[in-house]
Amino acid sequence: MKDLLVKINAEIDTFKAEAESLTEKGIKAAGPRARKSTLEIEKLLKEFRKVSIEESKK
Repeated sequence: MKDLLVKINAEIDTFKAEAESLTEKGIKAAGPRARKSTLEIEKLLKEFRKVSIEESKK
């Protein structure tokens, strides 16, 4: 669970950096990287939900 939280936080930090590059610096190549990051965050959050539900059943 802790490892999963570390991965989620790292991916959120990546998204923040790429989104900032896109919006504030105007780096268009950061857009696809930010969108890719959101997909990864979505996968990790689904995994977190699954693990969390399993842990609550114990």
